[in-house]
Amino acid sequence: MDQFLQQMVNGISLGSIYALIALGYTMVYGIIKLINFAHGDVYMIGAYVGFAATTYARLGFIPALVISMISCAVLGIVIEKVAYKPLRHSSRIAVLITAIGVSLLLEYVMMFFVGAEVRSYPKVLSDAAINLGSVRVSMQQIYIIVTAIALMVLLQFIVHKTKTGKAMRAVSIDSDAAQLMGIRVDKTISFTFAIGSAFAGAAGVLVGIYYNSIDPLMGVMPGLKAFVAAVFGGIGSIPGAMIGGLSIGIMETMVSGYGNSMYRDAAVFAFLIIILIFKPAGLLGKNTREKV
Repeated sequence: MDQFLQQMVNGISLGSIYALIALGYTMVYGIIKLINFAHGDVYMIGAYVGFAATTYARLGFIPALVISMISCAVLGIVIEKVAYKPLRHSSRIAVLITAIGVSLLLEYVMMFFVGAEVRSYPKVLSDAAINLGSVRVSMQQIYIIVTAIALMVLLQFIVHKTKTGKAMRAVSIDSDAAQLMGIRVDKTISFTFAIGSAFAGAAGVLVGIYYNSIDPLMGVMPGLKAFVAAVFGGIGSIPGAMIGGLSIGIMETMVSGYGNSMYRDAAVFAFLIIILIFKPAGLLGKNTREKV
């Protein structure tokens, strides 16, 4: 039981990071039906911005987190304006290929400037831990969970309690009708990219602190797993992305703790296949009918 509880704590910590990344996927898809495969690399850049803030500027955790979120929000807006907006009315395959191209561009541009070697994050949080019986909860895990919960609550407030959030929901339902009602659709889409990218930047800083290492290709697998989390929860559903991220994180740690860590990635994708067979719309997703 003690091992089970310890793996649950580890899984919730890891799943909180996946949930933050998955929120970006699901928000963008909910607004413009786009799978932004460059999102995992925005997370990677957020980790490097946080690394620069803590290593060279000697800033603490909170300032580094804020700077990373702002930088990634700006990057998200630029990506949307330059790469996706001109293709908004193009075929799905053209936009998908562009997203993959943007992903590779971000990876290798970052590799050109910072090199391909793995870098170690500086110690910005205490190594202290809280022992609950035989279950150990580190300060890094507490910061990750608290930060993730705070950001998710903030997102729910923005979406449900602000005019911008109301505009986002309106554009998600029917962008043409929203535009006729005076909503600035382009501005709303850019804001959605900014929020999703900011959350990815926060996740990058958190994972750098948690694993103490970053590299230019670090966004590939977490990005895919966060996409799995978004699909599992129901792509387009914000609560679904949260639940999906936590579920994937817990599953990974359970496979590593009770089986072999080499198979944790395979377990995640096998789980996705099983879910889609029995519930194609995801856990909280809704089946939609399309006219031919």
